[in-house]
Amino acid sequence: MARNEEKAQSMLNRFITAKNEEKKKPRERRPYLASECRDLAEADRWRQQIMGEIGRKVTEIQNEGLGEHRLRDLNDEINKALREKLHWERRIVELGGPNYTRHSAKMTDLDGNIVDVPNPSGRGPGYRYFGAAKKLPGVKELFEKPPELRKRRTRYDIYKRIDASYYGYRDDEDGVLGKVEGPAEERMRAEVVAAWAEMEEVKREAKRRVRSGEVAEVGGEARRILYEEEEDVVEEERREREREEEKDKEREFVVHVPLPDEREIERMVVEKKKMELLSRYTSESLVEEQSEAKAMLNIQR
Repeated sequence: MARNEEKAQSMLNRFITAKNEEKKKPRERRPYLASECRDLAEADRWRQQIMGEIGRKVTEIQNEGLGEHRLRDLNDEINKALREKLHWERRIVELGGPNYTRHSAKMTDLDGNIVDVPNPSGRGPGYRYFGAAKKLPGVKELFEKPPELRKRRTRYDIYKRIDASYYGYRDDEDGVLGKVEGPAEERMRAEVVAAWAEMEEVKREAKRRVRSGEVAEVGGEARRILYEEEEDVVEEERREREREEEKDKEREFVVHVPLPDEREIERMVVEKKKMELLSRYTSESLVEEQSEAKAMLNIQR
């Protein structure tokens, strides 16, 4: 019984579906050329329809398990739909509608960076890759950035950047160095001037007492100044002596092996000559003996 009811229910559902299809208007086909559309609302509707198709195909192309051929076909279909969408957007502008091309999406690489794909024809965007199609062989290399080649700098390039500021000639232009060194320079100059004036005063006082015939007694402060000068002179003399001693040490020649004197050299020369004479006499006597032996052998034969 349940089986017959299920069949009837199924037939009823089919009948109702067929009646509803009859009541509907015949399905309209999208015009092949966008220029055939004269209505702005219709043009916008066809554009929305194309965008829906693009969205479904872009979602499908994200699957990397579809295979290389299916991914390439899907990518071709998406690019074709994009070109058709561009035609409808131009038609919408011609009919007085908004310009959708201003806010069109940019193409990105595997890292999400925007990539400009130029079109050789100069009319709209070029060929684009979506989803898993970016990882296909021969396509992945297009999105990889070439390695930066660091050119080795030549000596000319190095010296070309060297100017007066490199040697410190422009350190005073900003005024910072002058502000820092100004107080220290004034303080040092004041100390030197005060010491010179004090020394001049001591000299004038000593000359005055010598001229007047008084015994020139040296006071505490004057004694300190004269003692410092004397110490400087003594220190300078000591340094001069050390420099002279170092020069004398450098000029000294130290012999680490015994050198023969004149008599020893003469004896060695005489011994050498004796050896030469003995060797010459020995060689001559050997030659004579050999010749005599040969002569005796010839006589015996």
